[in-house]
Amino acid sequence: MTTTFETLAVGDAIEGPAFAVSRESIRLFCDGSLDYNPLHLDDDYMKGNFGKTNFGGIIMHGMNNFGLITRMLTDWGYARGAVHRRLETRWLKPVKPGDTIRPEGIIKAKQATQKSRWILIDVAVKNQHGEKVASGEAMVEFPSASSAAA
Repeated sequence: MTTTFETLAVGDAIEGPAFAVSRESIRLFCDGSLDYNPLHLDDDYMKGNFGKTNFGGIIMHGMNNFGLITRMLTDWGYARGAVHRRLETRWLKPVKPGDTIRPEGIIKAKQATQKSRWILIDVAVKNQHGEKVASGEAMVEFPSASSAAA
């Protein structure tokens, strides 16, 4: 059965692919984002307290969570004729090399307007222990035939 706007329901789940975090993946994100903050690269820098927090070693970029959620929404939505329109996230826990994280979403509302159709999704990224490391909200648009032609 093909999933369409009409067949989606509040409570339906979306899941993205698992991502194994490694020192190499963190370094590659540094190169891609041009963010070489020592939080992500320097074990000696991370041995002490960073502000009032001790992370106990290097951590993954929070924006990597954003990218995984975006991939999940795009992979899910594009196949159904939808477009990812908005994403807001909060980082809740640090992610370290050796963690495996996975994005997920739960449809929390859907609405048809005169010009289009919208899905509101609670999104999260969880680690291998089921702990949320990021959470937020996304909006996906299912353009109507008339708005797609305009």
